[in-house]
Amino acid sequence: MCLFRIEAEDRFGRPFERSMSAALRWLVVVIIGALLAYTAWPWLKNAVFLAELLAEDLPSTLPVPVKGVSLRAVRDTFGAARPGDRMHQGVDIFAARGTPVVSATRGLVARIGENSLGGTVVWVLGPGGDRHYYAHLNSVADIKTGQRLLPGDLLGTVGTTGNARSTPPHLHYGIYRRGGGAINPFPLLIDTAITDAPRLPRKNANARAADRSAE
Repeated sequence: MCLFRIEAEDRFGRPFERSMSAALRWLVVVIIGALLAYTAWPWLKNAVFLAELLAEDLPSTLPVPVKGVSLRAVRDTFGAARPGDRMHQGVDIFAARGTPVVSATRGLVARIGENSLGGTVVWVLGPGGDRHYYAHLNSVADIKTGQRLLPGDLLGTVGTTGNARSTPPHLHYGIYRRGGGAINPFPLLIDTAITDAPRLPRKNANARAADRSAE
């Protein structure tokens, strides 16, 4: 009969089994922490990017966000009357169906969806917190909510979705200021397709009432 029980000890004099149990617990904690960090890292990076984006100055100029299209194709109907006591809260940029629509700024894809007026739409959160609205899209590019964008990145293509089905294909482009409502994008647009293209004059009230563009 054994009168003594011999326990293995680690180098600190603690029972070996107790030491192994503590080590396993710490290993589990480290593994869980690593998995959480790996999962959260994209969101943390976007949080930093978002903070930088909101702190940026508002852009003083913007390119026409339809590829290859000049200011000749932009109709400044901001504020024009629309059915249901609404006002037009953007500009219409006419182009052939399927023409690429690109981001006017760097930013984050805030939303991709559908609504009765705009049809297929993409919202982009841009510098200074401006929300850029791209509507009546025929299709959406391979993008997802939360994705970072650079100026010129593809968002989709020109179409007639929503309440634009009876109008020529065009992009409805709107800008909504942080803490406020819609602003007129037209004064910010610069011609990047044809440098000598003149701006279209603002339409008078009668011309606005006869305008066939949607939204």
